[in-house]
Formats: sequence, C-alpha cells, structure tokens
Amino acid sequence: MKHSDFEHLPVLGAGIGLRKQHFGELRKTELPVNWLEIVPENFMNFGGYPLAVLDFCAGQWPIISHGVNLSIGSVDPLNEDYVERLKTLLQRTRALWYSDHLCFTSVGGEYFHDLLPLPFSREAADHVVKRVQQLKKKIDLPFLLENPSYYVKMPGAEMSEAAFFNKVLEEADCGMLLDVNNVYVNSLNHQFDAKEFIRQLPLHRVGQIHMAGHFDRGDVVIDTHEGPIIDPVWDLYQFTIEAIGRPVSTLIEWDTNVPALKKVVAEAQKAQEIVEKLGLAPSSPSPFSLKYGEGEVKTLSLLKGDRAHLNSYSAPSPGSLMEGARRAGEGELIEPVHSPLAERREAAGVL
Repeated sequence: MKHSDFEHLPVLGAGIGLRKQHFGELRKTELPVNWLEIVPENFMNFGGYPLAVLDFCAGQWPIISHGVNLSIGSVDPLNEDYVERLKTLLQRTRALWYSDHLCFTSVGGEYFHDLLPLPFSREAADHVVKRVQQLKKKIDLPFLLENPSYYVKMPGAEMSEAAFFNKVLEEADCGMLLDVNNVYVNSLNHQFDAKEFIRQLPLHRVGQIHMAGHFDRGDVVIDTHEGPIIDPVWDLYQFTIEAIGRPVSTLIEWDTNVPALKKVVAEAQKAQEIVEKLGLAPSSPSPFSLKYGEGEVKTLSLLKGDRAHLNSYSAPSPGSLMEGARRAGEGELIEPVHSPLAERREAAGVL
C-alpha cells in the first residue's frame, strides 16, 4: 500500500467556504463552524471591509486557501506577481495548506476566468510537474491539486484522467483535493463509472475533499455549486471515504444562490455524520496553538491529525490587523454601503 505525507494533514472535520453573503453572520454565529476555505483572489487585491472580515475569521477558525487563477497547466510563465500576493495572503491567514485546479486558465497572459481542461498526455503531465516543483520552491506549504469538472475532452490524450492524476501527483509530490461532485458530474457527462474512477486515483495523496451541488439540464450536467447536495453524491462521498479508509477534511461549496449560514452548516454536518457512521471520526478534538507576532497565543480545537508543522507559523496579531476596520470605541466591524460600481465589479467576479 502506498503512503504519503498528505495522509497526515490535520483532520478538520467538515467546513464551509467563506462567502460575502455570510460576512455579517460569521461575526456573531454560534453555529458549529469547524473551519473556513477562502478563494484567495477574492481578498488578495482588496483591503477595507472584506479583508477585515478575513482577518477576524482567521483569528477564529483554521483557514484553507483554494485558488482559481494559478493556471498551473498554462504554457505562460508562472505568474510571479500572483504567486507573491498569494504567499502574502497565506501567511496573513496562517493557512494550513493551499490548493488549485489541475487545469489552465490563461493563454498569452489573458485570463479566461474558467477552468479549462488539459490533454491527458505525457507532455502535459511533465509540464505540470515542473510547474509544481517551481511553485513549491516559492511557497513552503502543502499544495493540493483538484480534479476539475470539464465539458469537452482535449485532444491528444495518451492516458486516462486517473492515470494522468497519478503521474502528476506522484512525480510532483503534491496532494490531491478530491472533488466528489466533479467526479459525479464528469461521470454523467462523459459516461464512465464514478466509483471505478475513484478507485484508480492516488487516494493516499487525498488531503481534502470538496462536496457541492449541480444542475442537471438533461443533455448536460453543470457544476453550479448550488445545493443542497443530492443523495447520489452523498452516496459517492460515503464510498470515497470508505475507499480512502480514513477521515478527510471536507468542504461544502455553495456559490450560487447562497442561502443563510445555517443551511450551509447543516450540509457540512451531513458530511460529518457520514464519517461518524463509518466509525472513522476521531473520538474527540485535540487542541493546537497558533503563535502571533506580538506574543499572543490562540488555542484552536482540531480533530486529531499531525499538527507538528503548525508550530512554525506566525503572523501579526488579529487585533492589529483589524485596526482601522472597527468603529471607534465599539469594536464593531463597519459594513460598507455598496456603490453601483462595487456591485458591477462583484457581478463581474472581481470580488
């Protein structure tokens, strides 16, 4: 049986994505939020209220980063400016690991804001391996690649998608973010056995799982990230956990028609219940400490896992990061009034 360091990433239970619709609720919630995943592009170019909320959340919960613009498969040079801004945000939030998609999103310096599939060829795999090795020299954190949903098969394939993932992850020595919903969507669109596909993946490298909803048009299934998650995807999730044979930090993605925080957290609890039903959930959480730049130590509670590497992370104190984002004398975050320009930027996916 193969093994990897990614089997020993902290087990965080089931978490949710940090979305702007929940900024207000998260400041005062008592719901069982275990951890938060951020899309770094939503924060790395902005200050003000969004960044203040992020700093607050990073002081309350473990943070994981999941990017969309790394473009690891592109033939463009690795975007050094993007990588530096990403590294700064990872340090600021004390992220435990980070991830992106095994795809490309740019050509000739132009970004398409879409996750475009790679050909499953030896040349493409070798190219991605070199890019990941280059990235790992710049950011010293565990890095995971996700299996994306795709709607066309790129020409030039020399191996299956599962074999392509095995080659890239093994040779680059990185982890896998296994998106169970993407497997389900792709299996319907491209007519393959979802369970057999999962069996063929490098499961010893899975450090995180994504779960989400989708839209079935009849002629094509679209990965919309709108819940609730349907029963066949939950069944595939249970199969995946059984195949892996250990609990894995699981994230609920809900990005379209985002409901109240309570409903998203309820989906996360379903994932936790499945793991517990399988008898794989740790019996009790164990604490670890994060050290901040001003000597403050904040103890968080995580499920059992290897947390030895966390002791080296440091960042400015949450109090200093929030300075300028609080109402004078009240300690309350100021939520801005949105201007028409801000709304157009959000609609365009800028924030």
